[in-house]
Amino acid sequence: MLRPVTNPGAVATLQKDLNNLPEALARALVLRGIDTFEKAKHFFRPSLDALYDPFLMQDMDAAADRLAQAVRQGERVVVYGDYDVDGTTSTALMMHFLQQMGVEADFFIPNRFTHGYGLHTDGIDRAVAWGARLLITLDCGITAVDEARYACEKGIDLIICDHHTAGDATPEAVAVLDPKRPTCAYPFKELSGCGVTFKLVQATLQRLGKPIDTALPYLDLVAVSTASDIVPLRGENRILMREGFHQLRHTPRLGLRQLALQAGLDFDGVTVDRIVFGIGPRINAAGRMGEAGRAVKLLLTDDPTEAADLARILDKANQDRRALDREIQMQAVRQAEIQLGARMRHVLVLHDAEWHQGIIGIVASRIVERFHRPAVMLCTTNGEVKGSARSITGINIYEALKACDDLLIRFGGHDYAAGLSLLEANVPAFRERLNEVVDGMMQPEMLIPAIEVDARLDLNDLDDRFWRVLKQFAPFGPENMKPIFEARDLHVVGPLRAVGQESDHLKLSVRQHGTRESQVCPVIAFGHGDKLTAIEAARRQGLPLDMLFSVEENTWQGRTTLQLRARDLQVQAE
Repeated sequence: MLRPVTNPGAVATLQKDLNNLPEALARALVLRGIDTFEKAKHFFRPSLDALYDPFLMQDMDAAADRLAQAVRQGERVVVYGDYDVDGTTSTALMMHFLQQMGVEADFFIPNRFTHGYGLHTDGIDRAVAWGARLLITLDCGITAVDEARYACEKGIDLIICDHHTAGDATPEAVAVLDPKRPTCAYPFKELSGCGVTFKLVQATLQRLGKPIDTALPYLDLVAVSTASDIVPLRGENRILMREGFHQLRHTPRLGLRQLALQAGLDFDGVTVDRIVFGIGPRINAAGRMGEAGRAVKLLLTDDPTEAADLARILDKANQDRRALDREIQMQAVRQAEIQLGARMRHVLVLHDAEWHQGIIGIVASRIVERFHRPAVMLCTTNGEVKGSARSITGINIYEALKACDDLLIRFGGHDYAAGLSLLEANVPAFRERLNEVVDGMMQPEMLIPAIEVDARLDLNDLDDRFWRVLKQFAPFGPENMKPIFEARDLHVVGPLRAVGQESDHLKLSVRQHGTRESQVCPVIAFGHGDKLTAIEAARRQGLPLDMLFSVEENTWQGRTTLQLRARDLQVQAE
C-alpha cells in the first residue's frame, strides 16, 4: 500500500532545495514530516545543541536541587531501577554519575518474581536500613501512590523518574519527572526512562556549576535504552541515539564491549537492529532469569576480568531464555489457534500457570507478529496471575486495560506494551471484557497485515548518491522505519535458489525488465522460500516481478555491497 502524501507539492520543492534529490527519497522524507529545507537540515545533521532545556520538565527544579544537595552534603543515595534494559541502563547511568560526584550510592533492582514491576516497599526498607535519606526511582514509580506514601512515612525523600503513562493520581514526592504527565509542558514526550535520567543528570550538573558536557559519556547507555525500549526515533531521541552511537563506535564502556564480543557484534557498524537483537536480549536476560543486578554491575565495572565473567553469565542466561522462549511459544500458538477456532477473537488472552514470567513478554510479541492481533500472556506466580500485553498499530493496549481495571490488581505501560496482574478467578471475565473493549476499538483493516510503501523506485535510480543519502536516514526505528520501496517490471537474472536450513528463504538477482544495460541488484527474501517454483515458472515464461523492498548493506568476507531485502514478491499476471 503506497502511503499517501498530504502535500505533494512539498516533494517537488524538497527535491529542488536538496540539489535534485531523487523523488523517492524526497517522498520518504515528506512522509516523515520533513517537508522543508530547514527540517531536512536538522534531520540529517542532528545536534546536541537542539536538545531541550531539562528545566522545561515539570518538577525538574526540585529534583535537581535535591540531588545537588545530596552531592554537596555527601548523603547516601539509593537508586531504584527496573529489571529491563531501560531500567538497568538508567540505574547504571545514575550510579556512575553519583560515583563520579563522590557520592556513596547503592542500587536496588526488584526481582521480577518476588517483587514484580515498580516501586516496592522492600527497596524503601533497604534504603532506610542503609541510612539513606534520598531514593531515586528510574523507569518506574509514576503509579506508585501507596509506596510513595510509605517512603514519606519512613523519612525518605523520593525523586521519581519515569516515562510511562501516568495514572489518575500522582505520587507524593520531592519531584515526579515524567514528560507524559498531563500537566508537564516538556516539548518532547517520548524519551526512554534512561533519557529522562540523562535529563536529570544534565540539570543537576547545572545546579552544581559543572559543565553539562560531563554527561556526554553516558550517551552509550541512553542509546542502548532508546533502541531497546522501542520508543519513537524522532526529535530528541534521534539526537541522543546518533550521539550515543558515536560513543559506542569510539569509546564504549567495558561492559558493553564484552557483551558485543559475546554477541559477535562489531560496534564500528552499530545499528538499532544490532542493539535490539544482540545487546538488549543479553541485558534483559539477567532480569528475565531473576538476576538483573548482574547487568548493572557489568555496565559499571572497570575490571576486565569481572566484565568478561559477567558478560559470559548474561550470554548463558540468554541462551537459557531462548530455549524457554521456543517451548512457551509453541504452547501459546496452540492455545491461540484453539481460541481463534472456537470464535472470532480481536485479542488473544493466553494463560498457563507454569509459563515463565520472564519470558511471556517476548512470546506475546511473537504471538502478535504471527496472528496480527493484540495478545496478553499470563502466568501464575505465588498465587497471583501476572502478565504482559502487546498490541498492534491503532489499538492502545494501556487504554484497553484501563477499561478492565476493576478486574485487575494493578497494571501499567503505554500504547503498545503493558504489564498487569489479577486474580486467577478473574481471568475468564477479563478475557471476555478485553475482547469487548478491543472490539470497540478495532477497524476491519487493522486485522489485515499491510506493508506501507514510501515510494516507487526504478532500480536504475539506485546509485551511489541515493545510498549515501538513504544511509543518513538512520538510525531507524519506530516513526522512522527503513523506507520501503516498490519496484515493478523486474527481470530475474542469474542464479535463483532457496537458502536456509529449511529452504525458507530466497536468494536471487534482479534488474529492470527490458533494460539489459541496467544494474543488477542482489536480493535476499527472508521467509519467501515457498515462492521459488512460481518465480522459476515466471522466468521461463518471461513474466516480470513486482517487489516491495528496503535497501541495505551486506558484508561478507570483508566485502560490503548493496542488497535489496524483499518484503514481498509477486509475479505479474499474464
